[in-house]
Amino acid sequence: MSMRESSKKAAKTTGAWLFLAPSLLGVLVFVMIPFGDALRRSFFDSRGIDFVGLGVYRGVLANQAFRLAAVNTVRFMGTALPLLMAVSFFLSLLVYQYSRKKSFFKTVLVLPVAVPAASVVLLWRMVFCEQGIINELFGLQTDWIYGPASFSVLIFAYLWKNTGYQMLLWLAALGGISDELYEAAEVDGAGWLQKLLYITIPQVRKAAGMILFLAVINSFKVFREAYIVAGSYPNDRIYLLQHLFNHWFLNLDVQKMCAAAVLLTIVIGIFLIPFVVVYLVFSFIPLVSTVYNSFFENYRSGLTQIGPTFIGLENFKTIFTSGEVWIYAKNTLIMWILGFIPQIIL
Repeated sequence: MSMRESSKKAAKTTGAWLFLAPSLLGVLVFVMIPFGDALRRSFFDSRGIDFVGLGVYRGVLANQAFRLAAVNTVRFMGTALPLLMAVSFFLSLLVYQYSRKKSFFKTVLVLPVAVPAASVVLLWRMVFCEQGIINELFGLQTDWIYGPASFSVLIFAYLWKNTGYQMLLWLAALGGISDELYEAAEVDGAGWLQKLLYITIPQVRKAAGMILFLAVINSFKVFREAYIVAGSYPNDRIYLLQHLFNHWFLNLDVQKMCAAAVLLTIVIGIFLIPFVVVYLVFSFIPLVSTVYNSFFENYRSGLTQIGPTFIGLENFKTIFTSGEVWIYAKNTLIMWILGFIPQIIL
């Protein structure tokens, strides 16, 4: 590798860090620092003066409403996430097979993602209320919203809203599978089931972890539908942690909210340990190596390898003296402002 090529590679690495800096700064200011303050408040009383240790945590764990909300949230995630993964994967297989109508099916299935939550809620009320379409068509008197069946309605609403998005993620994973594998399997006489079990599933196994991770994050957003449809006090079967947090917020029980948020973070962190391990192995360790190499330079003189040679901040100086990089930085900052700031406001 010549000196010029080595400098270009290091410049790209340094430029990537510069482009990530605004987002990392936003996460630090609007996520990490507030969470640190919440962690501190969870060990103090409501006035934030007297240190009470684990007293707030014991009170939260003994709270019946917290136990009910935690059980319902776990039950919802344990029911909805497997169904979402299975249904979206099945639909992605169907859409992937019909390549001629792929755009049409993707548009139809992803359309619910673009529909505002308030509009969806009005639709569900028309369909599932006591005088709604379902009861009128089948002559039923079931209370789908405030009765025991409300949990099934919530599962259905979650699947309807998120299946299309998950399907797109599966399609992206399926698109990375080489057609030569399927052609070779067909030559060997493999049927669709054999191709699914021995080619498709093993090839998308890595992507499945990230898809499941995103599904877990999106599952916490189901509170919008549950809250708008059934209000602040829904049926006990769909009383979720977000309902409890909302009540504590209205009552200004800040210390309870902080303690519950810390507990929830610990639970999610335990669930995410496998993902963190995979990230450290495949992403963070190479990233550390890349940062380390940005301070060194390797180049050849004829057939002789020269280096690595420590050059300090020379690669960073190359970045700041490059006009092209400043253009990229300006465009990235503009996109960050247009994309990140509205999310904070909304």
